Amino acid sequence: MRALAAAILLAFAGAAFGQASEVARPDAQTESRLKALAEELRCLVCQNQTIADSDAPLAVDLRNQIRGQIGEGRSDDQIRGYMVERYGDFVLYKPPFHAGTALLWIGPFALLAIGAGVFLLLIRRQRNAPSAPASTPNAQLAALLEEESPSPPSKTRSRKHGRSES
Repeated sequence: MRALAAAILLAFAGAAFGQASEVARPDAQTESRLKALAEELRCLVCQNQTIADSDAPLAVDLRNQIRGQIGEGRSDDQIRGYMVERYGDFVLYKPPFHAGTALLWIGPFALLAIGAGVFLLLIRRQRNAPSAPASTPNAQLAALLEEESPSPPSKTRSRKHGRSES
């Protein structure tokens, strides 16, 4: 009885770790349309690959969905629209320009312009700042000596004899 239960559990465990498999279609026209569409769509798991390049289970599933929709006779625009409706503009490698994606399109150029403006501002401030007069080390020492002039000499005692000198 235990052996039978173990065999059943092992059979179901293998199915739990199964992954989506690619549905092979011999139709060359369907495959070429699939490849063209898959190159335009981003893998939502990998994010830096198209679903054509990705081996992630979600990418395989999306390719199978595209195949099914091509088989149903949908146009490329309808398939793209379905993917955008389901996953948002992020699924497109070239999202359209509208209010929701304006920051994505304008943001890099705005940051570049701000950086260039800050750079130019710093350069102008540096050019307009008064420069310190160039002085030689001897001139600096002379200025320090003048600032710290010693007080008038006082009567000092001679070290040898302990007498004061006048």
